Amino acid sequence: MATQSSISQPPSLPLAGRVAIVTGSSRGIGRAIAIHLAELGARIVINYTSKLADAERVAAEINDFPAREEITGKGPRAIVVQANVSEPSQVKSLFDSAESAFESPVHILVNAAGILDPKYPSIADTSVEDFDRTFSVNTKGAFLCSKEAANRLKQGGGGRIILLTSSMTRSLKTGFGAYAASKAAVETMVKILAKELKGTGITANCVAPGPIATEMFFEGKSPELVEKIAAESPFGRVGEAKDVVPLVGFLAGDGGEWVNGQIIPVNGGYV
Repeated sequence: MATQSSISQPPSLPLAGRVAIVTGSSRGIGRAIAIHLAELGARIVINYTSKLADAERVAAEINDFPAREEITGKGPRAIVVQANVSEPSQVKSLFDSAESAFESPVHILVNAAGILDPKYPSIADTSVEDFDRTFSVNTKGAFLCSKEAANRLKQGGGGRIILLTSSMTRSLKTGFGAYAASKAAVETMVKILAKELKGTGITANCVAPGPIATEMFFEGKSPELVEKIAAESPFGRVGEAKDVVPLVGFLAGDGGEWVNGQIIPVNGGYV
């Protein structure tokens, strides 16, 4: 029979004491991931580029969580740090801020920062400027964050690099040429990165969501197009951020250690 003490014990926090940077976490999937990792016990760096108020709301929500003894370290559960992931000095500063605020090495990097051209141009109509901007954020940003993480994440166990890509690298829809190519490059890079991290205990994986109901998804799409996309899913709906976060939480924890160098679609069967 369960004792009174065992009944009243709250569930353990698998990421207690670990520090996670989540880029692009002021809104959308990144926001949901940051909150989920915090619920699992991690201390979180909320990264944003221009939406300070949104980032502060995410941090405030996390910092209002009930106190738990398992979460070590002084100070807040979440901090806000501005950084453009396509700028090397700002990515370095992002990691510096995390280490300073939490007096700990970073354990987990989730790179959720990304952009999509809402004009959905064909490759023939994609401007060089838009192509460069897409690759600067989506590909160069993932590279810079991964490079910094590979050199600075805690070694010996628990180190996790999780890069968000897209199921568009498989569905290959027209109008997504530059976007899909920018994400495909990241997927190739992570497979090599996982091998290069041999001996560190750090894993590197990509999570590839399908259509997810975020501001970025809806921008530039008519209601009719959204309905059409939803109908293409076996579930008859567009995904939600809550459909993605359990996978990220698993990969970030000890249970995800044997998953390494993988591209994992999370799309409800949307192909």
